[in-house]
Amino acid sequence: MIRTQIQLEEAQHRALKELAARQRTSVADLIRQAVDRLLETSVAVSEEERRRRAIAAAGRFRSGLGDLAEKHDEYLAEAYGE
Repeated sequence: MIRTQIQLEEAQHRALKELAARQRTSVADLIRQAVDRLLETSVAVSEEERRRRAIAAAGRFRSGLGDLAEKHDEYLAEAYGE
């Protein structure tokens, strides 16, 4: 493990200490668990993968509007109530 330092608000520290006591674990363990959850849900997508997804989505959907390319600004304004 690598030792690191963080700064918490007093209320955060107090709440973490209380939670750690209730769960019979350490504040450090709670922080590691929180970091793990953050990393699991914040998977970074590479530029190449974003490009691949955009190309795969292109042309897959139909609006049913023959003039969408010409009047897209009008349709957006209408959709957002402007």
